Amino acid sequence: MDKVVEAVETAKKEWDEAYSRAKEHIKAIEGYGKSKEEQNSNSLPRLNGLAQDALALLSSLQFRLDLLAPQLPTDDQVQSATALLDSWKNESHNLRQSLRNANLQAKANMRKAAQEERELLLGGGGESTIRRRNLQTKAGMTSAAESITDSLRRTRQLMVQEVERSASTLMTVEESTGVLKKAESEYKGHRSLLMRMLQQKVTAAIKAGMVGQAKIGGGAVANGINDNAVHRVDVPLDRPMRDEL
Repeated sequence: MDKVVEAVETAKKEWDEAYSRAKEHIKAIEGYGKSKEEQNSNSLPRLNGLAQDALALLSSLQFRLDLLAPQLPTDDQVQSATALLDSWKNESHNLRQSLRNANLQAKANMRKAAQEERELLLGGGGESTIRRRNLQTKAGMTSAAESITDSLRRTRQLMVQEVERSASTLMTVEESTGVLKKAESEYKGHRSLLMRMLQQKVTAAIKAGMVGQAKIGGGAVANGINDNAVHRVDVPLDRPMRDEL
């Protein structure tokens, strides 16, 4: 099969699916507000969003077919695709009109339902009393839920603040630790330098003292030798020698 023909067939299939979904969503919008169950399960904005998505897809498929139609292999196929494109445009226009009418109907349904609810609440009888109680119960539940939500929100804010405070404290501690480590490192460096300076001075002082002692001792020995060498005993030549023993 030709690629262009195959692409046209694919577009036709996608159109049928999107068209069916759009009609379903429009129908749901038209009946919105008549039933509480449907109103609780699907919101009107959500249904409108789904319908708009389907209509946007239909517009995209129209544009695709408009590009593919002139590329079909035969004139008959071109004419058939062109006619189909006109049909799609009309169907898309009708769907948009139906969507507007469906929203008007939904608003009318909701107004009618609200009026009936008001009449039941203002009227007498057991059913009115039950409805009022139900509304009060729902209001109480809503208030309780809002209160819980506010409490959770405040708790979350407190937790966030506590986390931020803890993070700030941790950063301060880390900075202080860094300063102390830096100071300790600098102290060790100065202490090492001071010890080396003291060792050098002590060593120099010891060496100086040893040299001084050596000089003093050497002078004494020299003086003693000179004294012994120079000392003379004068003994008279005519004095007889006596034996002390």
